[in-house]
This record gives sequence, C-alpha cells and structure tokens, in this order.
Amino acid sequence: MIHQCLFTKPSISSYSSCFSIPIRIPKPLNCNRHCSFDYCFHHNNGFLYSSSARISITCESANLEAAVVSKSTRGGPYTGRDPNVKKPEWLRQRAPQGERFEEVKDSLSHLKLNTVCEEAQCPNIGECWNGGGDGIATATIMLLGDTCTRGCRFCAVKTSRNPAPPDPMEPENTAKAIASWGVDYIVLTSVDRDDLPDGGSGHFAETVQAMKKLKPHIMVECLTSDFRGDLNAVATLVHSGLDVFAHNIETVKRLQRIVRDPRAGYEQSLSVLKHAKHSKEGMITKSSIMLGLGETDNEIKETMADLRAIDVDILTLGQYLQPTPLHLTVKEYVTPEKFTFWKEFGESIGFRYVASGPLVRSSYRAGELFVKTIVKESYRKTYNASH
Repeated sequence: MIHQCLFTKPSISSYSSCFSIPIRIPKPLNCNRHCSFDYCFHHNNGFLYSSSARISITCESANLEAAVVSKSTRGGPYTGRDPNVKKPEWLRQRAPQGERFEEVKDSLSHLKLNTVCEEAQCPNIGECWNGGGDGIATATIMLLGDTCTRGCRFCAVKTSRNPAPPDPMEPENTAKAIASWGVDYIVLTSVDRDDLPDGGSGHFAETVQAMKKLKPHIMVECLTSDFRGDLNAVATLVHSGLDVFAHNIETVKRLQRIVRDPRAGYEQSLSVLKHAKHSKEGMITKSSIMLGLGETDNEIKETMADLRAIDVDILTLGQYLQPTPLHLTVKEYVTPEKFTFWKEFGESIGFRYVASGPLVRSSYRAGELFVKTIVKESYRKTYNASH
C-alpha cells in the first residue's frame, strides 16, 4: 500500500551527487518503526535528473515494500539513447536457445541459484550455457541474492537499500550444481552487500570450501566486490581455497564517480587487489576495464600501468553496452582492431594474459583455458619454492 508523500526541497552541494529526500508517509496504526525512502538524483545546471525510474518505499514494521514509477524518465547528462550512434554488426548476437541452454537454466532455477549471465544481461550467455565448442556448459554463479546495495550507472542488476538476507543453503546448493555439471573451472561472483558486516566475504568463503569438498580439483575464480575496502574480508576469501581473486576496476580514474557508485573508488579497488596478491603466495589476481565510456587512450594506458604496478596477472577489456536508456550512454563503439591493440599492449607491459574484444566480459569462458594454465604454473612454482 502506497501513501501520499510530501516532498521537501533537497539541498544540492555538488554538480553530481546522491542524496536522500525526507518524506512524510502516514504510517499504519501499529507502526512504530523506521520507514525509509531512498532515491538518487543528479544535479546539472539547475535541473534534477533521476538515475532510476523507480522509487522504493519500505515500512519495516509492516514488512511492506512498494515501488512507485517516477513520472519522469528523463535521462541525465550522461544517459539516454543517442540516435546518432548505431550498434555495429560485430556486436549483434542471436537470442540464446538450445537443449543444453534449457538444461542449465532449469538446473539453476531448481536450486534457486542466480547468475550474473541473466541479471547483468551478458551477451555471451548462449555460448557459455550451450558449452561453446567443447560442449561443456558453464555459468557465472551470482551469490548473495540478485539485489545489489549499490547503484552503479552501467549495471542492469536491480538495487535496494535492504536486500533479503543471504540464503544459508546457497553454498551447498551451488556446490551441488557445479559438481553435477562436470566442469573443472567455475566463476563465482556476487552483488555488493554493504548491509552485511563482512560484505559477504564469509558467504563467498563457505561456497568455495563446499565446492572444494565435493570436487577438490575444481578451479574456482571469485569475482568480488570491494567489501567496502575491508582488507580482513579480502584475506578471509583469499584463504578459503580459491584459485583466482578477481575484482573489477571497471573504468579509468577520471570516470570513476560518473560510472560507479560513490562507495566504490579507484584507489579502493587497487588496494583490494594488492592485498589479495600479498595475502597468499601464488595468488592469481585479475581485473577488468569497460571501454566506450569516453575514456582516452592515455587514460587506459595509465589504468593498465596501475594494475601492473600491483602485479595483477590477468586483464579483460570489453565494450560497454547500455542496458536501458536510464543507464550511461555509449560514447564509442570500439573496433575489434583496437581491442587487438589493447591485448598486445597489455601483454607487452607484463600481464600474463589479456582477453580483449567487444563481447569479452570479466568472467569470460574463452579465457578459462589460459587461466587454468597460469594457475597450474603458479602452484608448481610455489611448491618448488617450498621444497
């Protein structure tokens, strides 16, 4: 049930900022708890632009949550479709289908597992779920629910200030699903869970341990949030038995505040990746950069150099694709030839492996063979050094 709201005029202190708007909501008679209203606006030249078309109203005591569709879906200075920018042919993909695709989908649904493949509208879902050229299906499992506590302006995953608590059976269910698929490499990722004390690091660790128990030789990559910069949370996950620690820096330094939620940050992401590398000898680290958001070549080189300075091993680069008109506008469709250039440049400055292409994503099936080789080499060096 949605009650009439009385808006108060917000104060604006910066060119682009997020803030809460106090409102008055008539409460149910038995309500003595906090009711909240959260929305994000951006300010530009005297106009307020909404970053979302939905407003969440939550009444804790009545356990009610409602959404109001905003009257205006006018995009901000960085959003909206640009009719002059056409999607090139190399980005067009067929709709996913096939018997193997349906089997994986049914398996995930039965075990109540979420995937970033679906939630983030990944263009490679058909290739991965159908097994690519080797017939072995794989998916990137998204832990900790399907609702994120952050509102990055490139991401299609739904958001809420108070998502549902984690499913305690998720680590075990995930391990069972992966064991049944017969894969030997799996990627686990998650939404940001700033509402949890450890950001979800312990839940990640339990899942890794459950998988290793069922299938000791499986290689596990965890594509994580920044855990609010909590390095103890990073260490907990690193020592859970995972093989690759991945965290995406997403974009160049200048565009961080435009692209990512204000709680994320360039230096914070570098700190997380650096700590993961130093917390355990031989740990493989990985990151990803989206292109097409308005970055310059020099800024991309600077970002790649900063990642190499903290000894990140693996880098992926892919084309940013706008999921809805309310998300960030694509500034450029980078050509396949330019992606080839970035792959060669990255490997020339010391990355052990670079996956670079318009449809490459941070959890990218085509690169798993190379990653497995790197992990095995790292284990061999660590073993020889200790004996």
